[in-house]
Amino acid sequence: MKEAARGLSWMKVAERSDIPPGSGKRVIGPADKPMALFNVDGEFFAINHICPHRGGPLADGRLEGSVVTCPWHGWTFDVRTGEPDHPGGHAVAAYAVKIEGSDVYVGWLKAPPG
Repeated sequence: MKEAARGLSWMKVAERSDIPPGSGKRVIGPADKPMALFNVDGEFFAINHICPHRGGPLADGRLEGSVVTCPWHGWTFDVRTGEPDHPGGHAVAAYAVKIEGSDVYVGWLKAPPG
């Protein structure tokens, strides 16, 4: 998900150097939300950390290109979109990411007033 979305609030979750290319890391986002942050050839993407199958830790999965494999039962997801890369799968949420200097931020929609 790209930064172009308007009305987002941003939270720093990591340093670029924390996540080498081809790897992922569990980070905590807004409202203590666990997210999986991935570095795909220098571009960063964030998805829900919890696999919808049985709660496996997606940040601990194997990343091949832009597809992460859940380490518990092998479900696969495209980290760029959160969409499943396996038949009959369920998507996970994807979050906006931006880089400022060496800082990595995730974005989320602000709650409507009232």
